[in-house]
Amino acid sequence: QVQLVESGGGLVQPGGSLTLSCAVSGTSIFIADMNWYRQPPGKQRELVASVNTGGSRNYADSVKGRFTISRDFGKNTVSLQMNTLRPEDTAVYYCHAVPRTRVNYWGQGTQVTVSS
Repeated sequence: QVQLVESGGGLVQPGGSLTLSCAVSGTSIFIADMNWYRQPPGKQRELVASVNTGGSRNYADSVKGRFTISRDFGKNTVSLQMNTLRPEDTAVYYCHAVPRTRVNYWGQGTQVTVSS
C-alpha cells in the first residue's frame, strides 16, 4: 500500500519561503516518478514540478527559478522548496507518485497561503 503524506504548508508573506515535504511509504522514490501539483481556489489542479526516476526535473513556467524539487533517498521523501512566494501561489499542494506499476497515488494535500 503506497501512502504519501505531505507536510510544511502554512501562511507566509509575499516574498517569503516554504518547504513542503512528502513522506512516501510502500514504494521507493528511487523507482517512482514524483510530482508536486497544486490546486488554487476555484481552479483546476496543475502540475508544478516533477522529477523522474532518472533524476530529470521539470517545472511549470510560473515557478521556474523560484521552486526546486528534490529527493532524499535515505528518508524516502520528496521536497518542494518554494522561494519568492507570490499571492498567486496560494493553493492546496499535492504530492503525486507513479511507481513502476504505473498506478497513480496522491497525498491528502497541504494548504499554502501567501498573504500579507
